[in-house]
Amino acid sequence: MNGKSKKSKGTPLLGKYELGRLLGRGTFAKVYFAHPVTGGEPVAVKVIDKAEVMGMEGMAPRVLREVVAMRRLRHPGVLRLHEVLATRSRIYLVMELAPRGDLQSMLAALPNRRFSEKAARRVFVQLTAALAHCHARGVTHRDVKPQNVLLDSAGNLKVSDFGLSALPDTLRDDGRLHTACGTPAYAAPEVLRH
Repeated sequence: MNGKSKKSKGTPLLGKYELGRLLGRGTFAKVYFAHPVTGGEPVAVKVIDKAEVMGMEGMAPRVLREVVAMRRLRHPGVLRLHEVLATRSRIYLVMELAPRGDLQSMLAALPNRRFSEKAARRVFVQLTAALAHCHARGVTHRDVKPQNVLLDSAGNLKVSDFGLSALPDTLRDDGRLHTACGTPAYAAPEVLRH
């Protein structure tokens, strides 16, 4: 199944979406290409197994944080969450599709694995605008890395994976976060110092 054909019959999801090919998998979720059964733009559906999430310490709050964070954000540089669906055994996050993959894959395909100055400037401007929007809405991502920056069909950046994000209620009295998390290779120096 190619996942892109509107005529292909995938697995129906609650009568709303036709699931197609697997796009990727993470620790506790799989992401599928999907079409709304009523027509319209294709989407990505993140399928989370509730039993797996409940069996892993700290994962249930992570899923909730991801949903709460994404619902706060509406910006061209942030992957949009369309809706959340659930059954007894699974949670489905229906999100904007970013068909060109992630920034890491894009970099890997470039000569010398690096951007031109012009391309780097474009990435920097888009990424800082998206993160400024997140911070203005009280969301601190805490795991910004090339794998969590996706690309839409026009090559524009979409910040994704808000599972480790922090919301205003996690700030201490000094207005700062005091827990280190994320991917050490991409962490801010001040996070690594503590």
